[in-house]
Amino acid sequence: MTRNRHYLVGAAFLSVLAILAVAQVVVEQQVIAQQKPAVQAPRFEVDPMWPKPLPNHWLLGSTIGVDIDAQDHVWIIHRSSATLNANERGAELNPPTGECCKGAPPVLEFDQAGNLVRSWGGPGPGFEWPESNHGITIDGKGNVWIGGNGGNDGQVLKLTKDGKFLKQFGFGWANAGSNDPWAFRQVAKIFVDDAKNEAYISDGYGNKRVAVIDAETGAFKRYWGAYGNKPSDENFGRYNPTAPPLQQFRNPVHCAELAKDNLLYVCDRVNNRIQVFTPEGKFVKEAFYSKQTLAAGSAWDIDFSKDAQQRFLYMADGQNQKVYIIDRQSLQLLTSFGDGGRQPGQFFGAHSIAVDSKGNIYTTETYEGKRVQRFLYRGLAAVEKENQGVVWGTRTSQ
Repeated sequence: MTRNRHYLVGAAFLSVLAILAVAQVVVEQQVIAQQKPAVQAPRFEVDPMWPKPLPNHWLLGSTIGVDIDAQDHVWIIHRSSATLNANERGAELNPPTGECCKGAPPVLEFDQAGNLVRSWGGPGPGFEWPESNHGITIDGKGNVWIGGNGGNDGQVLKLTKDGKFLKQFGFGWANAGSNDPWAFRQVAKIFVDDAKNEAYISDGYGNKRVAVIDAETGAFKRYWGAYGNKPSDENFGRYNPTAPPLQQFRNPVHCAELAKDNLLYVCDRVNNRIQVFTPEGKFVKEAFYSKQTLAAGSAWDIDFSKDAQQRFLYMADGQNQKVYIIDRQSLQLLTSFGDGGRQPGQFFGAHSIAVDSKGNIYTTETYEGKRVQRFLYRGLAAVEKENQGVVWGTRTSQ
């Protein structure tokens, strides 16, 4: 009996020691976790007072592009009266139904205070204005580039900041295919590499490729599809989130943006992914975001943070109505902000995104969103949750 009692006491003692050892490991792990720096990401607050009201009873239609020029002026393009209903454009009707309202000119320029600086756009002699304008880019020389995704749009326009026509690349009614070097088909957006004088065409809603042209002459230089493959115009049917990744882009190829380290980030919108390439079209990597998203997809438009390394990538998602903040090198999603709605800080068709030199984000909304919003950069902060929702703050001016 004594021997058994000693055995039981010894076993119990060993069990206590084992429990204490496990507890110590858990405590040490917790301490290490607490000492490990939290993941940090940029944080933002909506600025509900930007921009200032438009003059002349003007309204925005589906607002389909945004970019920032060298003076930190904000340029947007919208579809004006074409996407306003009869009540919204009562002053344009014959006879007018009231004092308000009418569509603003398609291209608008705002300064940092939200003042309207310039406005212009529409058909003119010597060029074909798009049936459905789409995307706006200001290159390093101050030229304005515009695409179009109307059924008969196969052209890219290059104009001055005053709207004076400079050049047209491609032509309307072209119906070009994804392997044709003589025109485009329903271009979504343009990025201009000023150093190499090359324009990257997100081509687009009709075609399934990225095309690169000489930014001065328009000469075709190269093009490619998903994974660097030869593009195909085959109809692959609806996106299936459980199927293997499609080896081609789906329509639309919605953006192609070149980072400072010469990596090109392409929005394969309905496939819910960003694909990364060299400027020559060699595939590097990809990442999926909200992969279960159907309909219009999640990868709508991107821009980069303004630090020297462009550490962060910002992506607009007009289906889920939010902006994603992504680590650019790893493509890891860090956090997001926004929600569906029409109040400041919410989105209805978050379509395009751009970042000014101060790090502020600007978004435009299509469908019935019909607006531009500014989100003020508030520095880095620890990531506390995957989706921040509507980013209201205590300060809303800068």
